[in-house]
Amino acid sequence: MATSKEYLHFVLDQFSGLGEVTHRAMMGEYVLYYRQKVIGGIYDNRVLVKPTPSAKALMPEAREEIPYEGAKVMLMVERLEDLEFLRTLLEAMYEELPQPKPKKKKKP
Repeated sequence: MATSKEYLHFVLDQFSGLGEVTHRAMMGEYVLYYRQKVIGGIYDNRVLVKPTPSAKALMPEAREEIPYEGAKVMLMVERLEDLEFLRTLLEAMYEELPQPKPKKKKKP
């Protein structure tokens, strides 16, 4: 089951107050970015984030979920209507996430 447009819009609306949260469609699902770093995604109407140490500490009760077959385990975010929690989560995760890979230059 792919993520519905309604759920995508709901999630993006929740994150809209945080600024610098963007998304990119990928095979019927969506990758989420915070300040250009991948934080997780929206998979089958679930918001999943990378299991960084701070994400685990802020969500000790979070269910571990696999976004799709063959993927690494991620943490499910359930407190989507708590803007301050989302802000705290993203800020804490940001420093622990790798820098985006430089884009390859196109050959002339």
